Amino acid sequence: MKKITALFVCLAASLLLMACVFNSDPKPASESFVKVSGVKFQKDGEPYYIAGTNMWYAAYLGSPSKVGDRARLAKELDTLKSIGVNNLRVLAVSEKSDINSAVKPATTNGFGNYDESLLQGLDYLLVELAKRDMTVVLYFNNFWQWSGGMTQYMSWIEGKPVQDPNVTNEWEAFMAKSASFYQSAKAQEEYRKTIKKIITRVNTVSGKAYVDDATIMSWQLANEPRPGNSKTTAAEKQIYVDWVNNTAAYIKSLDPHHLVSTGSEGLKGSVEDEKVFVDAHSSVNVDYVTYHMWIRNWGWFNKTKPAETWDSAWAKAKDYLNSHIDTAAKLNKPIVLEEFGLDRDMGSFDIKSTTQYRDKFYQQVFDVLLPRMQNGDAIAGYNIWAWNGAGRTTRSNYWWQEGDDLNGDPPQEEQGMYGVFDTDTSTIAILEKFNSQIHDIN
Repeated sequence: MKKITALFVCLAASLLLMACVFNSDPKPASESFVKVSGVKFQKDGEPYYIAGTNMWYAAYLGSPSKVGDRARLAKELDTLKSIGVNNLRVLAVSEKSDINSAVKPATTNGFGNYDESLLQGLDYLLVELAKRDMTVVLYFNNFWQWSGGMTQYMSWIEGKPVQDPNVTNEWEAFMAKSASFYQSAKAQEEYRKTIKKIITRVNTVSGKAYVDDATIMSWQLANEPRPGNSKTTAAEKQIYVDWVNNTAAYIKSLDPHHLVSTGSEGLKGSVEDEKVFVDAHSSVNVDYVTYHMWIRNWGWFNKTKPAETWDSAWAKAKDYLNSHIDTAAKLNKPIVLEEFGLDRDMGSFDIKSTTQYRDKFYQQVFDVLLPRMQNGDAIAGYNIWAWNGAGRTTRSNYWWQEGDDLNGDPPQEEQGMYGVFDTDTSTIAILEKFNSQIHDIN
């Protein structure tokens, strides 16, 4: 009897030891993290195509403070889920700015001074997305002024007010100032503190550490980071490429399980230098490629002369779409078209105006992407810019002011410029059909 008892004790000890060994794996238990396999994404061992939208303000809606609207957030997510959207691209951090074209309130009110209620909004968003089996791309900064961004960092450091390019119209000077962020040791020190603050956060709603949350698809360096303006030097281009690699490596050191992306616009966001774009995305710390496409912003399409300028604009757009997919294939990485959009007809901001050319644009973009996806090419998904959903403006000049509904159109642009409202039925029908088609790809 003693021998049998001893045998059972030894067996139990062995099983306990084996359990300890198996549980010592530092990787999260979840297998639902989005991963990269060649030029494709995978989730739960299956192909995963991004059918998405930009909704930069989603974490704001999740906040328990007066800026939040959790009922609206649920409504927006339910609507998006119903049309096949599985991914949002969201602003994780904003910086307090005094200029009119920046969102208020902000996540950071000076270095190290965080608005906990807005961070709790991000917590709440992650929980709501998980309920709907949706993922999110979170970006840490912004090249542009509408969320404070890089120029606000430099304003805090230099003690000088931000020059709003919406007022001065001096975009070259603004871009140079924004790009000086990469060369500032103080800016990079504080930027990394903020990155660490977010990545190492534990969700106050779910109790789950962010590093263990498969709802997060990717950490993104910034929204549309650029090396500088049209006069960017070779040295400045290299500084930018090094910043991408070094920042991505830092993120990986904090969280090796989530993907990392740049937020780049592609060639247009690389001062028209293909080598800069390729070098930035060649980094082993950058998991996939991103690009954006703006046919009106870049002067290809004239919104007041749509019929006269459409064909030439589309020819350039089609080439831009395909050439970036081909570049990603050479890098052996997936690519996501994570921003594209067009004005309502004739540049109207009125929710009642038509969207004939926007619908045409979306459809023709999807007609390029779908066969390439079906062919197994490097294109792995899209995010439109942007989702307005139930957001509305009552202002006759369409400019956002603090306390107004938040829309996909950020404060630096008129509300209704590019955003898709929940009443834009023809546009939504195009999105829903395409989403259904790409979800069927094996």
